[in-house]
Amino acid sequence: MSTNLKYLSLGILVFQTTSLVLTMRYSRTLKEEGPRYLSSTAVVVAELLKIMACILLVYKDSKCSLRALNRVLHDEILNKPMETLKLAIPSGIYTLQNNLLYVALSNLDAATYQVTYQLKILTTALFSVSMLGKKLGVYQWLSLVILMTGVAFVQWPSDSQELDSKELSAGSQFVGLMAVLTACFSSGFAGVYFEKILKETKQSVWIRNIQLGFFGSIFGLMGVYIYDGELVSKNGFFQGYNQLTWIVVVLQCLFPWSHPCNNSYFLIRLR
Repeated sequence: MSTNLKYLSLGILVFQTTSLVLTMRYSRTLKEEGPRYLSSTAVVVAELLKIMACILLVYKDSKCSLRALNRVLHDEILNKPMETLKLAIPSGIYTLQNNLLYVALSNLDAATYQVTYQLKILTTALFSVSMLGKKLGVYQWLSLVILMTGVAFVQWPSDSQELDSKELSAGSQFVGLMAVLTACFSSGFAGVYFEKILKETKQSVWIRNIQLGFFGSIFGLMGVYIYDGELVSKNGFFQGYNQLTWIVVVLQCLFPWSHPCNNSYFLIRLR
């Protein structure tokens, strides 16, 4: 990867993650009349849009030929069921992680969430060492230690937290913290697992993301039925959706390669 491409990729990643966190946090705390949108349905919609985006990219790579596109999808997905099933594990973890991020941002302020969520770099490094046998240099380990120290200081109680207690109770902050920590571990494992799959096969990242989105949509719909089925049957699938909600969803699929499980190992390797 060239230096310019590295910085460009890093800039895009920073823009997406930062804007997504701020808009998602605002959308979950904005008080409006009527029901609030369901995070479980937003996850499903984002997955479906990612599938469409990746299909368009495969269509472009197929020289804008529908016949070639159909052949690629048939050969790489339908004719390789075992390869496709391998993506069920990271996809299920990714879907759980996406829902946990909504829970975290509903119970934590954006700054605390953003800093704490960077622990996914540490978990990715640990899973890379244990699962892929990678070796990290002294400076990399030192950077991870500094990261852990920074997260610890962010979580350290302060006077300002007493002022925030009116909006966020200690219970809700604990729920948010547990959600983001669980998301960090799931992100690290799913990212390394996904990288391992990419290295073992020759399929493009677009095909892999289509497979991820397929299983993610199934798992997401299961979550909608189990947890929000009654609300959906009462007020509809798109209840509470507004312009801000669609901005959040679009930001999630604006860059279809930027699944959280892709981001986590990308960050640790970007050097």
